[in-house]
Amino acid sequence: MVDGPESPLLEDTVAGAVDHTGLPAKRSTSGGWSSSYFIIGTEVAERSAYFGIEANLVNYLTGPLRQSTAMAAKNVNTWFGITTLLPLVGAFVADSYMGRYRTIVIASLLYILGLGLLTMSAVLSSHNPSECQNTRKIMSCPPPQCQVIFLFLSLYLVAVAEGGHKPCTQAFGADQFDGRDSEEGKAKSSYFNWLNFCVGISLSVSMLTLSYIQDKLSWVLGFGIPCILMVVALLLFLLGTNTYRYSVKRADKNPFVRISKVFVEAARNWRLNPSSEKAIEEGAQGTLSHQCSPEFNFLNKALLGTKFSEEDGKACIVNEVEEAKAVLRLFPIWSTCLIYAMVLAQSSTFFTEQGMTMDRSIGSGFDIPSSSLKSFLTITVVLFIPIYDLVFVPIATVFTRKPSGITMLQRIGIGMFLSTISIAIAALVEMKRLKIAQEHGLVDMPNATVPMRVWWLVPQYVLFGLCNVFTTIGLQEFFYDQVPNELRSIGVSLYLSIIGVGSFLSSFLIYFIEKATGGDGQDSWFNDNLNKAHLDYFYWLLSGLNAVGLATYMHFAKSYVYNRRGVPP
Repeated sequence: MVDGPESPLLEDTVAGAVDHTGLPAKRSTSGGWSSSYFIIGTEVAERSAYFGIEANLVNYLTGPLRQSTAMAAKNVNTWFGITTLLPLVGAFVADSYMGRYRTIVIASLLYILGLGLLTMSAVLSSHNPSECQNTRKIMSCPPPQCQVIFLFLSLYLVAVAEGGHKPCTQAFGADQFDGRDSEEGKAKSSYFNWLNFCVGISLSVSMLTLSYIQDKLSWVLGFGIPCILMVVALLLFLLGTNTYRYSVKRADKNPFVRISKVFVEAARNWRLNPSSEKAIEEGAQGTLSHQCSPEFNFLNKALLGTKFSEEDGKACIVNEVEEAKAVLRLFPIWSTCLIYAMVLAQSSTFFTEQGMTMDRSIGSGFDIPSSSLKSFLTITVVLFIPIYDLVFVPIATVFTRKPSGITMLQRIGIGMFLSTISIAIAALVEMKRLKIAQEHGLVDMPNATVPMRVWWLVPQYVLFGLCNVFTTIGLQEFFYDQVPNELRSIGVSLYLSIIGVGSFLSSFLIYFIEKATGGDGQDSWFNDNLNKAHLDYFYWLLSGLNAVGLATYMHFAKSYVYNRRGVPP
């Protein structure tokens, strides 16, 4: 029995956490800000490395690899889509088998390997001639197929590493604060704020500097620096090993297994027709009417397992059915946000290609990289987050009487509305660019600079930044909060999967439009010569689709019932 002077020792330990030696973690010597600084540094370095590649990838594919504009956009969207879907796998592996710490370390090593191979592919590309002789003509010479395969092998190795790294790092950082302690609970909220602030600043700097290095100096150096940044990220993470708190894995059934079992048992009992609801209530031991939510009643058939399958251990209980319903309840919101993700995908592809054709000069003899304009998106996020918290929320609270001003679903809807406006503005700007190119006789001169300042693209990037503050962060908060407690890392992955699936859908849409508009010798909407293309038509189409998606989203959001953990913020 422990009492007297030893009692403070028990109070100093954190329930459900151990230190690096496997002993109960002490509040005074582990976790907290002393640990989170290492994790924030790790996340900042990793995000800088990733976006140093992603922000300018379309220019590398259309430049040294000499792919068409449409092909490069499809490849970037596909790669980005897979990158944002793989965190679902990474989160599953981490939560079920390896733990977050080991997953982050292994993912970091794969990351470094992938970026190293990517740098090597740039070295090989630099030795290829840009032109080759074909009979009497000098024409563009595509790189060898093996080199293209090597490039995409390295890119998708980075995607695999990202899938393990991204869903675990932020969650592991939150693990360093005990939410049951009032002071550490407040610190956890501050941790997420400072993390997003630091990452936003680092992204702005990395996209500006790395884009310039890649476009003006060397792709080898432009890919090599992100590799070095990932080495720094891994070293920072390892330096904090002795200070971290590590969550103790529960011994009960895996949450993925529990939820999957509900769907399996409901399917097994699909043909069973109990004479009345009372039969199911008896199977649920009389608790159904008091504990089960009214939605998705077909899942209640999983409770019949308590009557028929007790001996083989396949019985479902009410709490498991409620967990499955909570996940299923998210699907309408998830699906109606996909068009928003399709709109968002254009900032890394066609927006960049538009900027390449415009006047990007600053002063004499200096042209800013078109991909660096994406920094306006991240700068907007960094600047507007404090405005949102300190100005927008207090004003909204006066009218809504809600502590957070608006609900999570309202926040998402506002961002979707802004994204519809932003892509419409992009269409108007592109119409003006095409008109200027026609007026100056530049339609048949794809390499000529259209006399229109690149700053015309800034408003659409700024609006995209506002969309991120409302919808993207809102989705992250919503899916984190509304999934069952043990699946919150998967909740973040579900939010990421919206961005990923949206990128895939964007690729498919580009493919079908190119086939439909480029036949019979016609210029497709995505002609390599953007002065002959019609990106404005594509943007108007996306704006219309997004408006339909917003209307559908509002229908489901209006009837959505928040889970029982708390009231909507």
